[in-house]
Amino acid sequence: MWFSAMNQKSFFSILAIAVIFLTVISGCKSLGATLIGTQKNPTAAIFVSKQAPIMVSMLVNPERLEDLAPMVASSKERRKTKDELNQLKTSVLANTGIDYEQDIQPWIGDEITAAITTSDRDRDPSNGQQPGYVLAIATKDAQKSRDFVELLFAKKAIAGANLVIEEFNGIRLLSNNPRLQPENISTKAEGGFSGAVVSDNFVLFANHSQVLKEAINNVQAPDLNLTTSSQYQQALTQLPERKVGLAFLNYPSLSGAKAVEATPTYENQIIALELNSQGLLAETTIVAGLDKEILPPTPTLSQPAKAWQYIPEAVSLAILGVNLSKLPNSNLQQFWAQVSPGLSVAKLVENPLVELQTSWGIDLKDDVFSWVEGEYALAKLPNNDWIFAVERTPSATEGIEKLNAIASAKELTITSLPLADRKVSAWTQLTPVAAQTKDTSAPITLNAKVQGVHTTIDNYEVFTTSIDAMERVLKVGKNSSLANNSQFLASIDAFPQPNAGYVYVDWQANQATIKRQLPIVSLLEVVAKPFFSNLRSLTVSSYDDTKLLTGGVLFQFDTK
Repeated sequence: MWFSAMNQKSFFSILAIAVIFLTVISGCKSLGATLIGTQKNPTAAIFVSKQAPIMVSMLVNPERLEDLAPMVASSKERRKTKDELNQLKTSVLANTGIDYEQDIQPWIGDEITAAITTSDRDRDPSNGQQPGYVLAIATKDAQKSRDFVELLFAKKAIAGANLVIEEFNGIRLLSNNPRLQPENISTKAEGGFSGAVVSDNFVLFANHSQVLKEAINNVQAPDLNLTTSSQYQQALTQLPERKVGLAFLNYPSLSGAKAVEATPTYENQIIALELNSQGLLAETTIVAGLDKEILPPTPTLSQPAKAWQYIPEAVSLAILGVNLSKLPNSNLQQFWAQVSPGLSVAKLVENPLVELQTSWGIDLKDDVFSWVEGEYALAKLPNNDWIFAVERTPSATEGIEKLNAIASAKELTITSLPLADRKVSAWTQLTPVAAQTKDTSAPITLNAKVQGVHTTIDNYEVFTTSIDAMERVLKVGKNSSLANNSQFLASIDAFPQPNAGYVYVDWQANQATIKRQLPIVSLLEVVAKPFFSNLRSLTVSSYDDTKLLTGGVLFQFDTK
């Protein structure tokens, strides 16, 4: 997590590693009290402006990385995993001439904070966006950390960079920039960085001396720094007492003015990581703008819904809850977009639902979600078939009749078929098959393509996209449904109740899609291979009020 050179590419690599580091480090649930987290908030927030787009903090020492192996790997893989986790400490030091154990380990403390302080450090749009970056590392030995800073800048000077030493508010600042060639002497030097030891407590690095000076000013002018933000403090009160990492996002600064005008609801988001007996729980709090109201769905789910018993335990994606018609805009896609902004679960849900709409030829919002008033379960099977189970209510009866009418309007035949000792209704597309003989009296052959199937089971209506999927539903036993899946039940136990429902994602089945939608995941996978290699599933839930939208994501790992 240290700057060998400060530029945009290297900073984002550091930030990516920081995100994964704070994610995986918190998973050591069996290593004793020293790793269960801290009650303190990031001290380095005093260096970060209220307007900073993003800040990520780790509140533990890197020396405990190798202890993560029992959390993220099976017993057979733990030695290899320990080695890979240890490599995270040195991966950003490659080709720098800096030795972690000799130069950094003697002084590094228990907090590392990385922040993008501004989207344009010189506030001059005519020369393009020039973000400002700050990295603050807690030190437990001020003199050794000063020696490190002097060594780092001396090495850069020997390599050909200009070294500048100055005093700013009583603090010694070191900066360097690449030496310019004569033909480029009029060009503004870029790519340099600055460093200092501040108050004997932190080592600060920035990608420009002005950015470093502003960070120091933020301490001396308290109204400027993040710790004095009322919204930041409000969000902190909703987070777990003991945490090992924290990320802060400022949506207006991240999105830019135009984006904020288009979607003005959210102001800030904080994500904190805590330990959980089932894995790693990332809890998030989203703060609405001062004059905005989030209007989240009312949490109504206080126990597993019976609709879940019709879903096989092997699913790649499941969405579970109550009362879709009572949600804002009666729209499941918008609901999960609101549940997990910044977590990109909405994208993961949205694309499969578009596939389902296309397959059934309907508008889910108007034709399905608008009449769901009871329990529901929507799931995608590994073979891409879909299952939708919904509690039968008066509005559901009308909705089912509406779906049958839509099928008829599309010239689909509604056929009653025997299946597993019961009758099911199939929406079938019939097409004639060309006769293989010239005999005009030969009977006409019809090809039947099933577009959807539904049937009533107890007080629920179950829909599937194929006969095979319906057969699986009818054969689901008490011990083979999602409602009795110990892994899934353990994951939802991590969330408070009542809540607004769950999204359950099988990582192995969806990782290709996630990487396509979120390219940064591929980078994170490179720097934190053990984490992704053993990641089994993600479960998302929401529990909230009108000014704060709170929720969580539980990461479960395969450690058997």
